[in-house]
This record gives sequence, C-alpha cells and structure tokens, in this order.
Amino acid sequence: MQTTPEHAYPAHWEADVVLRDGGTAQIRPITPDDAQRLVRFYEQVSDESKYYRFFAPYPRLSDRDVHRFTHHDYVDRVGLAATVGGDFIATVRYDRIDADGRPATSRPSPTATVNGRFATSPDIADEAEVAFLVQDAHQGRGVASALLEHIAAVARERGIRRFAAEVLPANNKMIKVFTDAGYTQQRSFEDGVVRLEFDLEPTDRSLAVQRGREQRAEARSVQRLLAPRSVAVIGTSRRPGGVGRTVLRNLLAGGFTGRVHAVNHAFPEGGAVLGAPDLPGPGVQAHRFVHDIGEQVDLAVVAVPAEHVPAVVADCGEHGVQGLVVVSSGYAESGPAGRERQRELVRQARSYGMRIIGPNAFGLLNTAEAVRLNASLSPELPRAGRLGLFTQSGAIGIALLSGLYRRGAGQIGLSTFVSAGNRADVSGNDFLQYWHDDPDTDVVLMYLESIGNPRKFTRLARRTAAVKPVVVVKGARHTGSAPTGHTVPTTRIPDATVSALLRQAGVIRVGTVTELADAGLLLAGQPLPAGPRVAILGNSESLGLLTYDACLTERLRPLRPRDLTTAATPDDYRKAVAAALADDICDAVVVNAIPWVGEDAAWAGEDAATEADRPAEGRALAAALRQAVADGGAAKPVAVVHLEIEGLAEALGAPGIPTYPAAERAVRALAEAVRYAQWRRQAAEPGRVPEYEDIEEAAAGADIDALLGVGGDGDTRAPSEPGSGPVPRSSPLAPDDAARLLARYGIAVRPTLPAPDPDAAAAAAARLGYPVALKTTAPHLRHRADLGGVRLDLTTETALRRAHQEFTDHLGKADELRPVVQAMAPRGVDTVVRAAIDPAAGAVLSFGLAGAPSELLGDTAHRLVPVTDRDAAELIRSIGTAPLLFGWRGSQPVDTAALEELLLRVSRLVDDHPEVVRVELEPVVVAPQGLTVLGASVSLAPRPAPADLGPRRLPAY
Repeated sequence: MQTTPEHAYPAHWEADVVLRDGGTAQIRPITPDDAQRLVRFYEQVSDESKYYRFFAPYPRLSDRDVHRFTHHDYVDRVGLAATVGGDFIATVRYDRIDADGRPATSRPSPTATVNGRFATSPDIADEAEVAFLVQDAHQGRGVASALLEHIAAVARERGIRRFAAEVLPANNKMIKVFTDAGYTQQRSFEDGVVRLEFDLEPTDRSLAVQRGREQRAEARSVQRLLAPRSVAVIGTSRRPGGVGRTVLRNLLAGGFTGRVHAVNHAFPEGGAVLGAPDLPGPGVQAHRFVHDIGEQVDLAVVAVPAEHVPAVVADCGEHGVQGLVVVSSGYAESGPAGRERQRELVRQARSYGMRIIGPNAFGLLNTAEAVRLNASLSPELPRAGRLGLFTQSGAIGIALLSGLYRRGAGQIGLSTFVSAGNRADVSGNDFLQYWHDDPDTDVVLMYLESIGNPRKFTRLARRTAAVKPVVVVKGARHTGSAPTGHTVPTTRIPDATVSALLRQAGVIRVGTVTELADAGLLLAGQPLPAGPRVAILGNSESLGLLTYDACLTERLRPLRPRDLTTAATPDDYRKAVAAALADDICDAVVVNAIPWVGEDAAWAGEDAATEADRPAEGRALAAALRQAVADGGAAKPVAVVHLEIEGLAEALGAPGIPTYPAAERAVRALAEAVRYAQWRRQAAEPGRVPEYEDIEEAAAGADIDALLGVGGDGDTRAPSEPGSGPVPRSSPLAPDDAARLLARYGIAVRPTLPAPDPDAAAAAAARLGYPVALKTTAPHLRHRADLGGVRLDLTTETALRRAHQEFTDHLGKADELRPVVQAMAPRGVDTVVRAAIDPAAGAVLSFGLAGAPSELLGDTAHRLVPVTDRDAAELIRSIGTAPLLFGWRGSQPVDTAALEELLLRVSRLVDDHPEVVRVELEPVVVAPQGLTVLGASVSLAPRPAPADLGPRRLPAY
C-alpha cells in the first residue's frame, strides 16, 4: 500500500457491522489497491445518486478522481468503504478544512497521539467536510448510518470535532441520515444547498440512537436465522445415519413450514428425490450444490467435514444464503490449527454478509406454529411455550431440553432454543437483543461459560431484565477461562465481579443447571411476588417445617405452616390455597403434598384407590389447585412441592403452576423471583448521580494531562482498541500528587509526614498535633497493627520516640520501614474503597471492611461505574459484615451517609477521567460523625478506548 510511514494503514478501523436488515457488511479504510473496486462500484450507482453526490451529471470517474478517492493520508483525508463479498456497496470520505474553508491537504499533518488523543498544532482546524455515496441496491439497509458512526469515530481520533455536509434539498435520504444521528447540529440554506454542521462529541441522544439501531439490526439478524422460508441441509447422505441426515430427519419430523433441500456433492447430476423409511413424508429434493437449487435459500445447515466447509460457505455466500448453522466439528475445540480454521470461517462468512451459529453447534429451534423449525440434533421439537433458552454447550442443551420436558415443561414449553457451540459469531448478546422484543418469549434462560463482552452483555441484560426475567448459570466460575472452542476474545474476570455485574443488571444468577430450570419454570408460569411473605400449607407437617426452614435460609418471611393433615382432600387444598391467595398477609404460596393415605378414595373417586390409578390422584389435586388459583383472585405465585404424586406435574403444566421434588428447590426459585421483583420495582427509579459544587473537573483534567506529560516530549501512545488486550500499563502517583488529585473531587486525605528518625518524628508530630499514629509504609507491614506495623494514640513526644525505637529494634532498619507520622482520626470502623478499570467490564467500584473481611474472606461488593445514589447505598449494605456499620450488638452506628458520598465522589472521578485506572483508599475510618481517609493511592495510564461507546461492530478476528 502506498502510504507514508507516519500514517500507515490503520487496521484498527476495520470492522464488521450488522445492518438494518440483519445482514452484515465489512467497513475498512480505502487504499490505492481499491481503484478497480471503486470504478466497478461507481458504475453500478444510478445517475440520480451520482447527481446527489456531485451536484451535477457525473457519469464516470476520471483517473484523477480515482487517484484522489483512493489515496489518503489517514489524518486530514480519510475514506472508508462498506463491502459485501469483497465489493464496495458504499463509501464515505472526509476532508479536513482550514479556517478559510479550503481543504487542509497540502500542509504537513500531525502524527503523534498523546494521552489517547490525537495531537494537533493550534493552527490546524478541527472541522472536516463529509460526503457519502451508497449503491442504490443497498440503500435502505442502514449502510450510511453505520458508516457515519465509524467515520465520526475516526475523525475524533484524528482531532476533528465537527463535520460539515452540503446536501441537495431533494436528497431526503441523506438529510435524514444526518438529522437522525442524534448529534448536536445546525442547518442553513444558501445557494440552493442545505448545509448541515454537527458536533461529533457523543450525546445521550446519539448514543441512544446508535444502541437502538444496534438492537434492531442484531435482533433482525437472529430473526432471519430463526424464521427462514427455506432450509438447505448440506452434507446429507443417501443412507440413514450421519449428522446431516439426522438434522434433515428432525426438520421434517418437526413439521417445518418452509421448503427443505438436501445438498451433497455426491448426489447425481440433475437432482433427485431423497427418501427412505427414516425420513417422514414423500421425500426431499436433493441437489449437488446450493447453486443447483434454483430458488432462494435463507438458512443452510452445514454438516460436512471441516476441510470442505470453505467451499460450502463460498457456494452459499455467492447465492444469497442469509445464515449458517455449522454443526461440523474440527475447529477451535481441536487445537491451534482448528482455531485458525474457525477464524477464517468467520471472516469468509461475514465477507458475504452471512451470520453463523457454531461451529460445533447443536443447532437451533423455533416452536412458533408458523415456523416449526428444528434445525438441530434434538430428535423432537419441544412444545411451544414462553421460555427462550441459550446455551454455549450442546451437552448442557440436551440435558436442559430433556430435563424440562420431564419436569412438565412439555406443557409450559419453549419459544426458541439455540446451542451456539463454539460461539464464533452469533452469541448470547445477539439473542438478548432478539428476545427483548420477542412477544413469544416471557423468560430468558442462559447457560454461559464465557462472556466475550461483559460490559455490552451487562447493558443488554439490564435492558431485557427490565421487561422480562433473565436467568443465567455461569460455568467455569473458578477457572476463569473459556472453553477452548470459544474464539471470541474473552478476558479473565473475577467471579465476584461477574456476580456483581449481573446483580446490578437485574440478572438472576443461579448456581446449577437444575436451579436454572427451577427458576425458569416458576417465572414462566407465575406472577412476580409483591414481597417476601410466604404462606405454607399441605398435608405433611414435616414437609411444612422443611419449607419454613428453607424460607428462612433464603431470607424470606414465612408464615407459620398450616397443616391440613394427611386426611386432607383435594377440596381441602382448594379452600386453603384460595384463602391464602386472598389473604393480604402473604405474597406467595408454597403447597406441599404427599400421596394420600386412607381407606376411602377421597382423592379421585372409588376407582382411583389402586396403585395403577395413582395418576388420577395427581389430576384430582391439580384440578383443585387450578380452581383455587381461579377462586383466589390475587396475582400471587404458587409453587407445589410433592413427593411421588404421579401425573401432578403434567396436569399442572397448562396453567403453568410449577412443581418441585424438594422444598429447598421450590423456595430457592421463589426467593430468586422475590429478589428479581424487588429489582424491577427499583429499576423504575434507578437513582441519580449527584452533582457536587466543589468538584473541580477541569482542574483535575489539567493535573492529569500534566502528570501524563500531555503536550511534552515524553513517551506517548495511541488509545488501545476495544478487545485488544489489557488496560495500558499504569503508573502510581506520588502521595502528594494523589492527594492533590483526590482533593479536586472533595476527597481529603489526612496528611502524613516522613519520620526517618526520632527527631523527624517529633518534629512531624509537633506540626500535626498530638495524639498521633506512627506507622510503617513497608508493603509487608502496611496496615498490619497485629504485626506491630502501627502504633496508635501516641500522646507525648516521649511515647513517640519510644515507639520509633521499638520499630527499629523489632521490625528492621528505618530506611526499610519508611515510617510516617499521622494525626489520629476519630475511632470508627475501618473500611476500604477501591475503583479500578477491569479490561473487560470497564470501571468497577468496590467496597469492603479493611483487613481480614475483604482480604481473607472476600467480603467485598462491586458496582459498575457510574454509581448512582441508590447503588452507593446498596453497595455498603450488600457485604456480609455490613451490620458492623449499623450498630451491631449495641455498638454505635457510623456515618453511612458520609460513606455513600465518598463512594459517589470516587465514582465520579474515574467516570470523568478514564486515565484514572486505579484508586485505593485504605483505611477509610468511618466514625459516628464523618469519616477520615488515612491512606490513598492513585494510578494513571493513557486514556483507553471507550469500552462500550465506540461505533457498532461485531467482535473482531
């Protein structure tokens, strides 16, 4: 490529994006090698579109035009292209303009980045003119909107803060692209042209627009996979057996409403009808290649050996297939060679605008009556229902499908199911986008082993959880690593942080696959509880006591169990349940039942007393419970715990009353529903991020720039790209610099003075005032009063000198201990406040008690930044040792309001200044009145790229 060394090809601008219709395109910088592509592209653009672009008839590009549009310095002049199948479908270009309005292309361009921002000299303008051209066949797909996001991000990186565009008044489509983007803009009209000018700084509206487009596009891409009009199974043998043949049989047996085709290059020329006893129906049209089918194929299930997949993908891509389910193995799960094969698969499929489920996938299901898609290895299409299920494991998917069916979910049922295998492209994030608006899905269940983009997942999960429950079980909790097949870039993230992020997002996190099914069944069929009060009733006193204990364990508020005795009839159950539902003192009901024992056939009539008629007992009880729910008239959840009552689960399935074989499982599911319902109520009022008048944001920014050497000759670096690796290496600040920066945000750190010898210690104490503390700053003794590293309440010079002498006598030399003197703080509870940039999750605020509770026991709570006042209040109350802050065993409560304010100020600091990659305040002594920060450390690093604020893009390979 003919580029100067200063401005080498910016590979990090390359991106795959999902367009409005669910297809994909690749966005990349235009290079001199694209001359012929540009000419071919321009030839396919209509005369009208050319006129709108150049304001005059412009039938062809001259050689000079081609050279100008393909040669860029990637600073003052940048061009991007959107491509499908390697061909251009749209272009965008900006040219920086000087203050006098002329292109700024003849002078030298800036080449340095400092603190993650592109450095420009004062005489260089920060405005550029931008123009688009979209091939007519691809207009309306949202290509221009996606290009605008990316060219705006490029411009900001290059120091451009404002775009200008001149558009003919009749070009309504392009005017709408600019006006709908959400940027702050101005419009003027002169000389028959509309001039639009807009700032490129993201706004709340532009971010909302971008995320709304992302949601609709990604949801549409999933919808195209789940509701195809035609499916081709590639790799189908002529004889029974094999993966392809199995998928074909399952498609036919499930009653797929579209057209089905069998493809195998070994089939005879001219097509044939493939039929056999294992294939339902009259047979399936068989073809050698997709291009032989002669009609549109929406979805292809690929079941050929991995070495033959590239040829299949090319055949599909060249003939308009929209998506692939790759069940073939031999990819990243098989080792480094397979991992590279998997990367190439994704690159190839995306180049054609296709999305992939898999490889090594179990498949996907859609039970909607209008579709009835079973493009999977599951032998049966589940009953239609309200659960959406996503798994990253085929084995777990099989277990969940069969387990739900046995539990009575055959009546509650599934809406859609996907087992994504190696999750090379389509992920749980995509399905969250789809399920958010899916009217057929009421509850989302997910089995995850890794989270490729935790910050985006948290954002999407929170959005979905606000309207329907999201239940997650996370595998690989302790290893922190993803399965070998997952090529999507993942970052190790502590499990405690994962839990905190999910909790903050309203996700119901459970520990096992069994609990996943338990929670899903209750949430799919029952209303959310209004509170934690639980009524318990049944015909077993012992089972009632077990349920009562389980409620206390889960921090619910159980009422005294009501024993109906073993002689209770179904009608007794009906009356008791209806009364509990109508009673205002309870929010949920747990019904316990053991098989009826007696001489009369009270449960189900005279003919149901024998062992062979046991299922009739379950049907009788189920009818009574259904009637009770109807009679109760209150929207309260009901769960049933039963021991060996046959037919009960199936009979209760239709209204969605869940059954459980153990009280602990029913109560745990109910407790999750209670906590989720509480989160939903609070989510309606999420709190606010307070404004503090004493915060000096601009001054803090100037301090940070000075400390990082912005504007100087020091070493600088460009911002890291999303997913490119860890946070840039940080540098801790000197104590005085850290204290000064914190003070800009109203966080006062109690001064410390060095005490290398007794005389210096005495002088420091005289300056600070008695009483004082003497402590070492040596890392192995810091904050360790139990090891003698801290001496408190030294009220006289004599006591101070004696303590200093004991330091050096027992702990080591003074130059190793680095002792300091600090004025004593009011007594209180020692806590620790930390904020750090997690490479995957972004800025995380943490809180715990200082010492053993947080360091040894891991009793630390976390929240994503920015933190609201509600988040801060919940943060200090969510640790296990929180009672120590609120007057445990008669102690005086401490000033939690001051502690919440401190948390909010730290959150503001790291949110306002991404260069602050770590803050640690330890100890923070919280007294009955006020608090004191005794120790503080701050680390800075060049500004990282925004974790979830950049333009839309699929994970890169």
